[in-house]
Amino acid sequence: MNLFEKIFNYKMMAQLDEHGAIAVTAQERRWLLMMLEHPEAASALEADTLARLRQSLGMDDKLQDPERIRGFIVEKAGSVSSSIYHPLMRTLRRMIVNKSGMQLLYSRKDGTILPRQTGVPYKLEYSMVKREWYLLWYNRRTRSLMSTKLRSIQQVEEMPVSAEFFDQAAATLARQLDKRMQHAAIEIIPAYNKELSRILYAFSCFDKQVHYDEQADTYTIKLTFLGDETEYILSKLRFLGLRVRVTDHPFMKFRMREAAQKSLARYGLTLEPAEDNNGVMSAEAE
Repeated sequence: MNLFEKIFNYKMMAQLDEHGAIAVTAQERRWLLMMLEHPEAASALEADTLARLRQSLGMDDKLQDPERIRGFIVEKAGSVSSSIYHPLMRTLRRMIVNKSGMQLLYSRKDGTILPRQTGVPYKLEYSMVKREWYLLWYNRRTRSLMSTKLRSIQQVEEMPVSAEFFDQAAATLARQLDKRMQHAAIEIIPAYNKELSRILYAFSCFDKQVHYDEQADTYTIKLTFLGDETEYILSKLRFLGLRVRVTDHPFMKFRMREAAQKSLARYGLTLEPAEDNNGVMSAEAE
């Protein structure tokens, strides 16, 4: 691509961004059309939004045949998984946007239904670990942050509250969430820099910042996550193996070393306390 093409593409993308437009490829349009043919599309999207999307995609005759589209995609057999969409999501999302309160009726793990609770919905969150949707909300009686599975909610009703109360509740929950947040620094071993995109994809569901040290040719990923997500991150670190190492999170470093010791013990090896020049623990036979 020459300089003039780059300038033209930059101007075109800048104009699209100014007008709130998004450029999509033919493959992305085909994928979207197939998603709209899914039985749950009618529940996930409002009827007006669904009609507009189908009308926009209907301009291309080549996209009209969903069976033709599915012919290009082969899905491997997998375990049965629950739906990622829940009927209450649209109702709760509208309450959050409208800054309204709610009355909630939900059950415990043992099936016991608790008395009706009043509060303010704050955020819908999907747990990659448990593969379930959660509602984060403010309990008006206890003035605390609550996390409830959507499938445990029996009934929810909208309840008007003042804008001032909603903002105060949201600010309280934001402070409580911030206290639960943890941070970890994960360094990518320079020999695996070419796999940066793959490593970042492993942590795609977390807030992160990437810093590059030009002198050391080293990337460092700074993750921000909730404390109960630590085990999930550890599983990702074990999957990545020699590509990464934790440099700033004492508990994670302890757990990774503990896992390494247990693995080596099965083969009659132990970790020596001394480190080599690269800061990597050595293993020797007993």
